[in-house]
Amino acid sequence: MNNKQQISALIDAHAAELKEIAVYIAQNPELGNEEFKASARLKQSLTAHGFEVEAPVLDIETAFIGTYRSPKPGPVAALLLEYDALPEIGHACGHHLICTMGLGAAIGLKDLFEQMGGTLRVYGTPAEETRGAKVTMADAGLFEDCDFALMAHPYHSYRKSGSSLAMDAIQYEFFGKASHAAASPEAGINALDAVLQTFNAINALRQQTRTDARIHGIINHGGVAANIIPDYASAQFYIRSADRPYTNELIDKVRRIAEGAALQTGCELKVSNYEYSYDELITNETLSNAFTRNLLGAGIRSEVILEPENGGSADVGNVSTRCPAIHPYIKVVDAKHELHSIGFRDLAQQSGAYDAMIFGAKMLACTVFDTLTVPGMLEQIRAEFLQRAARPVSPAQTL
Repeated sequence: MNNKQQISALIDAHAAELKEIAVYIAQNPELGNEEFKASARLKQSLTAHGFEVEAPVLDIETAFIGTYRSPKPGPVAALLLEYDALPEIGHACGHHLICTMGLGAAIGLKDLFEQMGGTLRVYGTPAEETRGAKVTMADAGLFEDCDFALMAHPYHSYRKSGSSLAMDAIQYEFFGKASHAAASPEAGINALDAVLQTFNAINALRQQTRTDARIHGIINHGGVAANIIPDYASAQFYIRSADRPYTNELIDKVRRIAEGAALQTGCELKVSNYEYSYDELITNETLSNAFTRNLLGAGIRSEVILEPENGGSADVGNVSTRCPAIHPYIKVVDAKHELHSIGFRDLAQQSGAYDAMIFGAKMLACTVFDTLTVPGMLEQIRAEFLQRAARPVSPAQTL
């Protein structure tokens, strides 16, 4: 039995435990930063398997870092766990599988690190769907000493790690003056008008933006009664593009639009972030190719391993600018249900999905094994990162 077979056998030996944890988390969905049950169960398992667990992390109550340090020096490998659910529809993004894939990979790798040297680190990262803890961790420098980081996302197909959109979540609040809309409209300052003008100007801006730009929003407060000129109105937008510099450029343009709307209507304007800012995912292709080779080696046909499908935003992007990282997709359901749907949620809690979770854990663990044993691979991963992704640490974000 070779080393990869030993890793797979060890994960299989703990498959019942891993499936029990995944089922428990699926049946007890918790929103971001409220994942007390999921966090406790994952920490309990890591501790039982010999990891030193630090919690909470950066005052985030449900965040943790599990660490296994070999007596021998070596690289630092990071596995990223997500376990928050969505409002009303629970684990429709499959985070109950993400965290147990990472946990299973850690269990399968510990003995290897004992023999070969290095540090295996498991990051429990709450609230990916909203105020992703990876952002806070990245800003605090917690990934700076990692040689690489990886995770796998459940899906209806196998897909290579690709890119994601850099994103800011920005709220524009307008403050006007209330007045009776029929008796004394001239005495009012209409905050809702400022919001509507902001939307109209953004719609015009889209003619002059790159094709990867995405600006979409809602009016989250538009007044209280039709016969009262609104003295307060608010809109929330996601502003995205394929890279952080252009996203920042778009943010500046939209801010000027909102300032112009405030000036035209006589309102005061307040601008704030209502969720954390996500950087684009910059896939490390050397690491990604290693993951794909392991899929092929496990019998997954090349024609069903699809090219990246990009469009959303994820806080793993902030990790990828601090250390080499990948975020591939593992097929866990047979029917084509999109993420964040009830159909995907239900199928992702069937026995086949839990079997696929075990398979994903093996693929993550075998990819880590390759980085430790293939001559020159770590150096190639690092060189690619320095060329494509490394950037200065940004200031910590506060909301």
